[in-house]
Amino acid sequence: MNYHLFFILLLSLLNLMPQSQAQDRIIAPGAELTLVSSEFKFTEGPTADQQGNVYFTDQPNNQIMKWSTDGTLSVFMKDASRANGLYFDNEGHLIACADENNELWRIDENKEVTVLVDGYQGKKLNGPNDVWVHPNGGIYFTDPFYKRDYWDREEKEIEQENVYYLSPKGELTIATTDLVRPNGIVGTADGKTLFVADINDKKTYRYQIGKSSSLNNRELFVEMGSDGMTLDKAGNLYLTGKKGVTVFNPKGEQIEQIPVPEGWTANVCFGGKNHQKLFITAMKSLYTLDMKVSGGQ
Repeated sequence: MNYHLFFILLLSLLNLMPQSQAQDRIIAPGAELTLVSSEFKFTEGPTADQQGNVYFTDQPNNQIMKWSTDGTLSVFMKDASRANGLYFDNEGHLIACADENNELWRIDENKEVTVLVDGYQGKKLNGPNDVWVHPNGGIYFTDPFYKRDYWDREEKEIEQENVYYLSPKGELTIATTDLVRPNGIVGTADGKTLFVADINDKKTYRYQIGKSSSLNNRELFVEMGSDGMTLDKAGNLYLTGKKGVTVFNPKGEQIEQIPVPEGWTANVCFGGKNHQKLFITAMKSLYTLDMKVSGGQ
């Protein structure tokens, strides 16, 4: 055999392979999607603390669950105001989109609740859905309208479905109002870029975050909406929905598709001891997948 020619052909084939199969492969070698549990009604809002413990919501059962790095599952909090999206702030408090009364909560380590937002200009919010905390302590959250059977009201009090910004001083402003139905939201670790998914318009946008926390230079990132989303340290964006988890590189090119055997994949985050395990909430289940990359927030 002409080994020199063989290696030339092999290198040529590698150069022709899609990024997800060649040098940019992001899933750990031999890793398979692993079911952690299917004991829930509808899972959402996964987020990890600094140790890698993952918190997520079981919204119909009105509770926040905790997956610990030793692999155990436990109930972190009951009567959780039908919490949806979750995220940890810079002090280690859990920020929760408290859907039951259209509020934004801060939950401390003793499970004491502080209501951060209960409305805007005297009107009820549509329903805080997903949330991200900026390195400066400010909070961005989406506010789409999904009619809930546990609400008393039938109609919106605020017509627009906005993205809001809560400053570290507690001032609530509209960050952007140029979306049909904002849902998933996540920002980069340096605090310079924010991604927002417009789930009804089937688009995800990228914004530059200004010095005053304003959102500037809106740019279409991909022609795909998303429920929840996350980033890894390589800057790849993970979107969710009917097809499982779809991953795009910083240029907006699809590099991976992770199928999930459920009707809907709601949200995703990185966790585990090295933040190198992908956690996926899908309908009544929680899944994990070992990755080569780690989380980027």
